[in-house]
Amino acid sequence: MNYRVISADDHIDLPWLPKDLWQKRVPAQWRERSPKVVDTSDGPVWVCGDDRWDSWGGRKGAAGAQGGRRTALERGGVLEPGVLRPTTTALRLADMDRDGVDATVMYGPIVPLLIGDPELRKVCYRAYNDWLAEFCATAPERLLGAGLVPIDDAKSAADEVRYLKHLRLRTGMFLAARVEVPLWDESWEPLWEAAAETGISISFHLGGGLRTVAFSGPKASDPGNMGVRVACSTLQMDEPLAAVIFSGALERFPQLKIVLAETGIGWLPYMLERMDDSYQRFVDAPDFWRAHGGLPLTMAPSRYFRRQVWATFQTDRVGLRLVDVLGEDRVMWASDYPHADSTWPDSQKAISENFKDVTQAARRRILCDNARALYGL
Repeated sequence: MNYRVISADDHIDLPWLPKDLWQKRVPAQWRERSPKVVDTSDGPVWVCGDDRWDSWGGRKGAAGAQGGRRTALERGGVLEPGVLRPTTTALRLADMDRDGVDATVMYGPIVPLLIGDPELRKVCYRAYNDWLAEFCATAPERLLGAGLVPIDDAKSAADEVRYLKHLRLRTGMFLAARVEVPLWDESWEPLWEAAAETGISISFHLGGGLRTVAFSGPKASDPGNMGVRVACSTLQMDEPLAAVIFSGALERFPQLKIVLAETGIGWLPYMLERMDDSYQRFVDAPDFWRAHGGLPLTMAPSRYFRRQVWATFQTDRVGLRLVDVLGEDRVMWASDYPHADSTWPDSQKAISENFKDVTQAARRRILCDNARALYGL
């Protein structure tokens, strides 16, 4: 296929999943506790045990909980309640064609935020990943799915990464800002080993990490709260990035691939400079580090980034001005379809405006070739 534009971060959310996904696919003993769609006075909604989740099938104004922003489907005039455009192959491909996008990397629902029982989460992850592989197989040159990777413990995460390889999925969605055991802890070693062994990239996607935000209750729509929730959401990957580098994971596993998904790129040049400065200060204190087991790095953090880390963005004029600092092979464009932040259906306009000062060679890499190489298209 002649790829020109690949969106490296799009979505499949709860409203667009088949309503029988978990009831059909989880083992019988888990079905009563698994997510299901029930009819209510407000229309069909997802429920799990006693918890009520998102609406199913999409409804107009559903994005109002995020400061009144409409979803891309509503803005684009194609939102029809009960029509699952993002998970109906022909309709999703038609939306991609309308936007000038040849292939898409699709991240899934943020299930860990919704299911309390870790064992039930793992069962639901597995069922979703099975469904996702089947959906991607309907258009394998254009639909790439990010399987869900557990965040509770490294063994479960490693097992699921190896299962993603079995399913022929190419990346895994990992909510790095939500982990309870910090990623610099040695207990995560099995996950890094599994990812390096299988070639499955681990995508640190947004989700959690906002310490002061109220997601429900009377203050949820306060302008200050909503501004923090929306404006600061992309900045939660500083700790996971520093952790995976300074722990030596990228040093020990040079085949390990990390994606910072939907994080934007404008903050990264400063972060790399800050990490390099910190590393140099550590190097300048050899007696201290000899007494504490030694530094697990053999080169500056920015060099690991330029070897093993990628980042995605939708619109980021500042980041594109500094792309030479990051490396033009480290950055991938995305539309974020069908979220409220998405550039769909006007991605070509957004690309034109954002890339006007970017060379044609760098533009080609960022819009297409980096993602194509990373995911083996």
